[in-house]
Amino acid sequence: MKLLAGKNILIGVSASIAAYKSALLIREFVKLGAAVRVTMTPAALDFITPTTLSTLSKHPVAVDYLEDKQSGTWNNHVEWGLWPDIIVIAPASMNTVAKMANGICDNFLLATYFSSRCPVFVAPAMDADMFAHFSTQENLAKLSSNGVHVLPTVDGELASGLVGKGRMLEPVDIVSSVHDYLASKAVLAGKTILITAGPTYEMIDPVRFIGNFSTGKMGFALANAAAALGAKVHLVHGPVQDSLQTIGVERHPVVSAQQMFEKATALFLEADAAILSAAVADYAPTHQVDKKIKKKDASLTIDLKPTTDILAALGANKGSKILVGFALETDNEEANAQSKLIKKNLDFIVLNSLNDAGAGFGHPTNKISILDKYNNIERFELKSKKEVAQDILTKLISML
Repeated sequence: MKLLAGKNILIGVSASIAAYKSALLIREFVKLGAAVRVTMTPAALDFITPTTLSTLSKHPVAVDYLEDKQSGTWNNHVEWGLWPDIIVIAPASMNTVAKMANGICDNFLLATYFSSRCPVFVAPAMDADMFAHFSTQENLAKLSSNGVHVLPTVDGELASGLVGKGRMLEPVDIVSSVHDYLASKAVLAGKTILITAGPTYEMIDPVRFIGNFSTGKMGFALANAAAALGAKVHLVHGPVQDSLQTIGVERHPVVSAQQMFEKATALFLEADAAILSAAVADYAPTHQVDKKIKKKDASLTIDLKPTTDILAALGANKGSKILVGFALETDNEEANAQSKLIKKNLDFIVLNSLNDAGAGFGHPTNKISILDKYNNIERFELKSKKEVAQDILTKLISML
């Protein structure tokens, strides 16, 4: 169940006696490391309280568009729809299923569903005759044909006293269904990916260094995306912000280019592919001074030596492994990237230019081109680094 760790799961609760099971469903997802938020239809309030679900999910529950009528604070259904990796509507009443299938948007849960872009799972819960009704079956078939994952109901005693189909699938089985779906998409399962990220610091004295403005955001996005696709990920990174987090990734923090070289070359032995997105310093001081250099009126000269070229070293010994490099350029971008691709024996190279607004160091976005060894070039629009990571991994998967 490790694929659920770090996933954003939105649970929608509609009006059904099975609503009490949504509390158990939340607990199952949270236990497995998922972040869970909940939205309810107004009618669902008759069956379970938001306080219960909020306590279990550790997030406020959204029921209405207006969060606070006095202040006018509102719940943004678009943000709620874009937040999750998976939506699970459980229980899904006959009424909610009908509205989902026919574009009726009259509450916050439905507005969130219609604003979403992620996979959606529906766990129907209703009386046997309601479930068997032709309109319900047609609506469920309509949802299924449009990509919604309709989970089966369970035979058994229903709230009405009837025995038949219509009971909601048990929470543990819903969780298993979601996990099985994620496993089916884990196209990098069984693969080991080495990723480097962030800057390196080349020390001048105990308080000063040669470095660059890299934040590591691109490399961390790549590591998280590769892990989400089932890969075993080794992330070798230089000094980065404490706020950068990873899920299911083995991190190897280093400081200098030499340390990154040693760690990367050792881990490359067991890797199927490597993506070197780190901004490694090209030069380091010949000698590091043990004590802080005091300011003087005279000029200061620092002798520099080249650092080891990690990408070239891995390229010379890559065999059948896939090796990906990055090129940050300011002029003759594609020509320089193509030269680097050939010189360092890469399978493809990710090019970004400091001339493009929103690209380069520190931005939450990036604009890239991908050049491969077969002389193919793909140019992409400006995207979030999370989306860019997906584009890069799609290319990697095609070559693996």
